[in-house]
Amino acid sequence: MLLLDENRVQQTLSFEELISTLKNTFSKPFGMPQRQVFELEPNSESHDAFAVLPSWSEETIAVKAFTYMPDNPKHSDKLKSIYAQIMIFDRKTGVPQAVVDGTSATYWRTAAVSGLASQLLARESASKLLLCGTGNLASYMALAHACVRDINQIRVWGRSPEKMDAVISEIKAKRPDIEVSRCADLNESVGWADIISCATRSPEPLFDSSLVSEGTHVDLVGNHLKTARECDSQLLNRSSVFVDSKVNCFAEAGELLLPVSEGVFSLDEVKAELTDLCKGEHNGRQTDEEITLFKSVGSAIGDLATAQLVYQYSK
Repeated sequence: MLLLDENRVQQTLSFEELISTLKNTFSKPFGMPQRQVFELEPNSESHDAFAVLPSWSEETIAVKAFTYMPDNPKHSDKLKSIYAQIMIFDRKTGVPQAVVDGTSATYWRTAAVSGLASQLLARESASKLLLCGTGNLASYMALAHACVRDINQIRVWGRSPEKMDAVISEIKAKRPDIEVSRCADLNESVGWADIISCATRSPEPLFDSSLVSEGTHVDLVGNHLKTARECDSQLLNRSSVFVDSKVNCFAEAGELLLPVSEGVFSLDEVKAELTDLCKGEHNGRQTDEEITLFKSVGSAIGDLATAQLVYQYSK
């Protein structure tokens, strides 16, 4: 059995190949029970959690275990908010094959899933990206979207100028051809953007959805709590809503569950999940004026595909 660390993950993966691999994996038969997330102290404001995500495909069985300690970075620059490992087994024999660093793999998988959704939902002409969030995931999100659309301008919004500059530097190091700058005015930038990608811990909507222009694609990945959300209810009413997986989003995503509790949205209004788009069972965007919204909380089959790809290059 191989132990594949963060360096191996980073050396192996590219968004071009990973997004293609994910689309292929989502198009084929697989098993994926609802992921199990356990809050370690249910009444705590920190929302520390431990989670287990099982899945299997025709080739591989996988289980990811991760811890989520969102306040870690406040205590030390050396601590991350998420630590994870992914263990994969041969589907036919059950033989363990590898343990893959799940922390770095999760950044790649999360961003690549959003990139895949943009490939299937964003307007072909989309060229301006608004990135909300300056955490570890931020630069991955920008690079994934820029992999599937001809992005030539990126604005980075966050509450810390230093963190915004760090993310800008990370993006420019990989894509010096793209103009990347701080977002000086969030409200103005919301209307400016063709794609809005949000990866924050915000418990409440980041912006007034009336500012979102027609034809925009909105990508929401930062929240997995029932009581929090990165967008307001009105945005769901204006949008065609898609999710990475119904079984997980319908149990965890406050962006969906809070509007349902308000009586202004029904889960039946969700157009499709990512597998439907990948299989061609739903055509996705219908017009250039349509606002599309993609909500992701993370799916185990994406972790499987990512870990399997790293393993294939390492065995």
